Amino acid sequence: MRVLARTIVPAMMLALGTPAHAADTIRLAVQKTGTFSWELATIREAGLDKEANLSLEVTELASPEAGKIALRAGNADIMLSDWLWVSRERALGAKLTFYPYSSALGAVMVPAASPIKTLADLKGRKLGVGGGPIDKSWLLLQARMKQDGIDLKSDASIVYGAPPLIAAKALDGEMDASLNFWNFCAQLEAKGFRRLAGIEDILPKLGAKGAVSAVGYVFDEGWAGSHRDAVARFIAMTRKAKQLLVSSDAAWDKIAPLTGAADPVLLKTYRDRYRDGIPRRSVSDEEADARVLYRVLAETGGRDLVGPAAELDPGTFYHAVPGD
Repeated sequence: MRVLARTIVPAMMLALGTPAHAADTIRLAVQKTGTFSWELATIREAGLDKEANLSLEVTELASPEAGKIALRAGNADIMLSDWLWVSRERALGAKLTFYPYSSALGAVMVPAASPIKTLADLKGRKLGVGGGPIDKSWLLLQARMKQDGIDLKSDASIVYGAPPLIAAKALDGEMDASLNFWNFCAQLEAKGFRRLAGIEDILPKLGAKGAVSAVGYVFDEGWAGSHRDAVARFIAMTRKAKQLLVSSDAAWDKIAPLTGAADPVLLKTYRDRYRDGIPRRSVSDEEADARVLYRVLAETGGRDLVGPAAELDPGTFYHAVPGD
């Protein structure tokens, strides 16, 4: 009877379409208003999590900093952050690792009728910067302008502020130009503002050979080593979700409430900029360019930004995914 039972139960499970093994659980720390929530909604709507045999436990948090705390405390397996933070944490002893999520970066935005035509025209102007004095986009912009003999910190009037505030002040005409995160730039673009220059446009002048993912999935390398197959399935699942968001406008209609886009123009702008930021290069190529940009950031931002390490830590990028 025991032999018969061992034969019948798996057969019944197959007949019912039930997986023989329980789904692997992955705990995600997700900023409630971030784009990761868009991707997760697409995954669930398309059933990609079930297809990957993954159970996603999502904890919504108010800020990226809360996600970092959850990850370091062992209360989450994966969150979104940047390779700069991962490398810094590794230098301090935490063996985190990074896999590319998006290369969408900020931009310098000006009103449509602004007389500012080039980055050099920012000299003597009032520039709002979202994210503070060691924001990565701001440091990269400074490094690029110094190549042309312009020190924006002294040659322009700089106003720092939280990204939503800088966007609101830009709309009110309180500054000549603004540098902000990509989603706030999209909001301005939908209101008729002009992209003077995207940060991705200046990267080749700083030594990068292509688009570099600023944000990625971050997780502990020890956890990844013991859940290698689940991590591979997770990344394959997210790739499918991104491909769906590339190919299907209907998929965007389904997540529109999460984007906060109140009109079709803004939703289209979000869609186009999100699609532009989907990684399309090998992890090795991304890492090589990140290493170059890390040196630029270390020189411009100093120890306050990068911590004790002058070079990108060799283990910062995760390479154990098939197809990379």
